[in-house]
Amino acid sequence: MRLKLKYIFTALLCAAIINNSSAQTITAYKAEDLMKRLSTNSDTFYVVNFWATWCGPCIKELPEFDKVADKFRGRNVKVLLVSLDFPDQYEKRIPKFINKKNLQHEVVWLNETKANEFIPKIDNRWQGSIPATLLYYKKNKYTKFFEGIVEAKELNPLVGKQLSRLY
Repeated sequence: MRLKLKYIFTALLCAAIINNSSAQTITAYKAEDLMKRLSTNSDTFYVVNFWATWCGPCIKELPEFDKVADKFRGRNVKVLLVSLDFPDQYEKRIPKFINKKNLQHEVVWLNETKANEFIPKIDNRWQGSIPATLLYYKKNKYTKFFEGIVEAKELNPLVGKQLSRLY
C-alpha cells in the first residue's frame, strides 16, 4: 500500500509540473506601453482584440481571429489578445482560460482600471465596450477600430488591402 501511494504521489507531482510549465506567461501592459509595442515594428500588421474571460460575446468572437491568422499565415500579421480581466482575477483566470480554449495567439493583460484615462491612449473612437478590435499597421499609418463582434470576413479584406499596398 505504501508503495502505491508513493507512485500516485510521484505521478501527481509530475502532472503538476508539466501543467505549470506549459502555461503561457501573461505580460501586463499599461496602455502607453502597449501602443509603444505596436509601433516598434513597422512591418507587422497587428490585429489587437480587447476582451475578457467573463464576456460572452468576446469568447464567441475568439475563433474569428484564428481565421484571420490562418488566412495570412506566413505574412507579417500578428493577432494580439488583450485581456481586460479584473486585477484580482487575471493571474488565475486567464491562464486557465487559455488552456481550456487552447488559445494559440499571444495573450497580454491591460493593467489599467480607469477607462476614461486609458481608452483615449488606445483609440479615441473607442466608447468603452468590449469586445473591441484595433487594426494597426504603422508602415501604412493605418488604424481602424471596431466595437462589438467582428468576423474574419470583415477583417480579412482590410488586412489584405493594407498588405498589398507598396510603400
